[in-house]
Amino acid sequence: MRFDIITIFPHIFDSYLNESILKRAQEKKLIQIHVHDLRAYAIDKHHKTDDRPFGGGPGMVMKIEPLVKAIAAVAKKTKKFEKETKVIFFAPGGKQIDDVYANKTAGKVKRLILVCAHYEGMDERVKKIVKDMGFKTEELSIGPYVLTGGELPAMVLVDALSRKIGGVLGKGESLEELRHGVGVPAYTRPNEFVFKGKKYKVPPVLVSGDHKKIDAWRSQYGKKK
Repeated sequence: MRFDIITIFPHIFDSYLNESILKRAQEKKLIQIHVHDLRAYAIDKHHKTDDRPFGGGPGMVMKIEPLVKAIAAVAKKTKKFEKETKVIFFAPGGKQIDDVYANKTAGKVKRLILVCAHYEGMDERVKKIVKDMGFKTEELSIGPYVLTGGELPAMVLVDALSRKIGGVLGKGESLEELRHGVGVPAYTRPNEFVFKGKKYKVPPVLVSGDHKKIDAWRSQYGKKK
């Protein structure tokens, strides 16, 4: 699966996308992540990507020209994905990303172009033009609140989808999630921890050595969650 991220702050992604599980997934060629600097597609010498909104009001709106140029150029970089590309926009009112969405999308959509808006959003015409270009589009959110930009939602989406692709997680991690679902509590050594005179113990079933009982406990807890 390929992710193309369009942003005016490309270096924000450097550390998160190039560490740990996502780094190994890229090295194994299970996923591809490419970050594109929107300023490279600006049409003026100052590489301006925003302007004042028509009708007045606070803040700045991201300009139509660099966004359309960037999306068109990025979409053509890899011809084999062109017909299997979906363009993602982020907005507080968009469809919320959850585990159901991740399972439905991961590995089934070959390529996502993630457009990270900033300031007061983008010129609304961009979305219509992208549809007219023949691409499927979707508006997503990570929650009913406003962020300063689309970079955090983009990272959340890449992470949520990548871990659903076969081989990205370790075999044990993948099996545990399939068997018990997400949200099952985890414990590690020591078995008993004392804090301010109070003892905090691991549930006895987890140290019993009885794997059938352990599986049953985890499954029941997963269903409650």
